[in-house]
Amino acid sequence: MSQTVSPSTSRCYGLARVSRAWSVSRAGVYRFLKGTPSPAIARRRGPAGPCRDADLADHIRREIEASDFHGEGYRKLWARLRVAGVRSSARRVRRVMGENGLLAPHRVGRNQEKTHDGTIVTDKVNEMWGTDMSQTVTLDEGRAYVFVAVEHANSEVVGIHAARSANRFEALEPVRQGVHRCFGSIAPGVARGLKLRHDHGSNYMSGDFQDEIKCLGIEASPSFVREPEGNGVAERFIRTLKENLLWVRTFKTIEELRAGLVAFATRYNKTWLVARHGYITPARVREEQTMPRIPIDPTRAATLPWAA
Repeated sequence: MSQTVSPSTSRCYGLARVSRAWSVSRAGVYRFLKGTPSPAIARRRGPAGPCRDADLADHIRREIEASDFHGEGYRKLWARLRVAGVRSSARRVRRVMGENGLLAPHRVGRNQEKTHDGTIVTDKVNEMWGTDMSQTVTLDEGRAYVFVAVEHANSEVVGIHAARSANRFEALEPVRQGVHRCFGSIAPGVARGLKLRHDHGSNYMSGDFQDEIKCLGIEASPSFVREPEGNGVAERFIRTLKENLLWVRTFKTIEELRAGLVAFATRYNKTWLVARHGYITPARVREEQTMPRIPIDPTRAATLPWAA
């Protein structure tokens, strides 16, 4: 380490002796030997990642601007960055977003005792849907009602509708759309095994509504009274719909509103990321769960490339 020879051992001084003599760490000695100056500003402990914080903040801003949705959290931004080839941890993305004022507004829930465990999601599609309604205003035709039907397993929009009235027949429309889309037709018993989550509104509890879904083979599953989270999947989508469409766009007529709703639902199903399925889209979740599997002949299995 040192070129100076110790008179007692006739050997060059070692790293420990040099460090003590210079009052520096061993790492400092190595930096000196390599010609690398000591950093003037102490950086944050831990790995710096593949890019600087400033560059990561720029990547995040571009993803936010390119996204079709407002108010996405740091985890979804982290997932979109990974798809774009920007590698970083979710914790670092959250820190950089916080330091640059990019975090989505956080809603603080009321601390109330729950009467149930809040389990409202399923593992497989076509086991439970949720339906709900909201209101908006058109420029030429005034108040309009928006009805949705949402799959609990993957948050997919299976039906969406707008009408001037909020009666039971209009409330049935998104359910009919979903049954036709997911089961292939509108026929007695075609959707047997499916449960439908809804609130206790008069349109949903009416005899006509209940008789129609029963005819289709759907079992009604009313949510808990005064517990909106019991229908939380549909409620959450309506919030997303308001934040990304109903509150940021205006529509002249109900027909124009219907077209906008269909376009938004299509875009949502193809680009929204579902966290509990590994940040993939609702359309991909359904495709993976419903895609027919081609059986393999056991006599030919040994001849396949991966069987070697």
